[in-house]
Amino acid sequence: MTNNHFDTLLVHAGREKTGSNGPCATPLYQTSSFLFDNSNHAANLFSLTEPGHIYTRLSNPTTQVLEQRVAALEQSTAAVAVASGQASQFLAIQNLACAGDNIISSSSLYGGSYNQFKVSFANLGIEFRFAPKGDIKKFESLIDSKTKAIFIETIGNSDFYIPDFELFANLCKKHNIPLIVDNTFGAGGYLFKPTQWGAAVITHAATKWIGGHGTSIGGIVVDTGTFNWSNGKFPQFTEPSDSYHGISFWENFGASSPSGNIAFAVKARALGLRDWGCSLSPFNAFLILQGIETLSLRMDKIVANTQQLAEWLEKHPQVENVNYPGLKSNPNYENGKKYLKHGFGGVLSFDIKGNREESAKFVNSLELLQHLVNVGDNKTLINHFASTTHAQLGKEALKAAGIGPNTLRISLGIEHIEDIKTDLSNAFTQIK
Repeated sequence: MTNNHFDTLLVHAGREKTGSNGPCATPLYQTSSFLFDNSNHAANLFSLTEPGHIYTRLSNPTTQVLEQRVAALEQSTAAVAVASGQASQFLAIQNLACAGDNIISSSSLYGGSYNQFKVSFANLGIEFRFAPKGDIKKFESLIDSKTKAIFIETIGNSDFYIPDFELFANLCKKHNIPLIVDNTFGAGGYLFKPTQWGAAVITHAATKWIGGHGTSIGGIVVDTGTFNWSNGKFPQFTEPSDSYHGISFWENFGASSPSGNIAFAVKARALGLRDWGCSLSPFNAFLILQGIETLSLRMDKIVANTQQLAEWLEKHPQVENVNYPGLKSNPNYENGKKYLKHGFGGVLSFDIKGNREESAKFVNSLELLQHLVNVGDNKTLINHFASTTHAQLGKEALKAAGIGPNTLRISLGIEHIEDIKTDLSNAFTQIK
């Protein structure tokens, strides 16, 4: 279904027709394991010579529909669903990097990702090197023979930095390393398509706009099928795998594979999910599939609400500044126009005039907006960065991420914009 429009793929991609009198909706396969036809069938499944399901930790028919749908939306060859957005980053990075290797990343990151990269991966022997956002020369200066990838976010989850993806793609091509893009804020490919700008691997927190209803944690690793893993830098793809029957993932699932270049996805599933176990529950996959069908409809309303609210807040006398790429005054506006095709995203931040205590009073006075640490919900959400999602960052790291002591983040939902403004207006009256 690769030639169908995005809205059609949202509803139909990956869905299997089951013949006469079959289900219209994707069934929920709530099972731990699957029957083998016979001993030969079992052996073929375990040797990866025949497609099928063995154990839900590896794959599941319900989850497979979600994987194929997101791969189609991202114009890619394959995808692997995992337990969370953090798990998608973990699975992607451990799939291509080993102890002693390094990854280059922008300093503009979600706080949880920064901590995962700087501390947890360091404990596994994988070093993350951080470059100032937008400083492509600094990125290149950090690359050495052990560099395995560059990692960037579509829209930075704090300061809403939008990279110049063309520059990063050219840099990665020059050094024969993959570009990994976390496209969570790109809403499943609706706002931004990393494949069109050189990404080799895409990660998603499906918890956010893909699922859209705040009910289910999940993540997706997408293999774009465009990277040559046999370029000499990634022997784990070309040499026989000691951990899987001596198979060469590139020889069997690389560019010459009938299914296209799916080596990254197959290795991530066969070794990563098998050994690390960060699998997505089929029930969560089922719920996320319900959400994804309306993704473009929801995003159009969310983006329109966010743009209107940003313009309203920018003129408010009690607001010190507003950070949203859709404002012409924003430093990310031009890159947003170049790369984002259906609006500038569904999240903004703003600083209230006053101190941290007044910010807390403002949040406590809200009735419609929900105070919690999530984004990408149908409901409008608000959060105070410095005491929650980025609390582990020091003063300088917070400043580098564009976060002040009274910075508030709003993830817009699909409510009527006037009701959102009214709730905020009432809260502003409490801190005059």
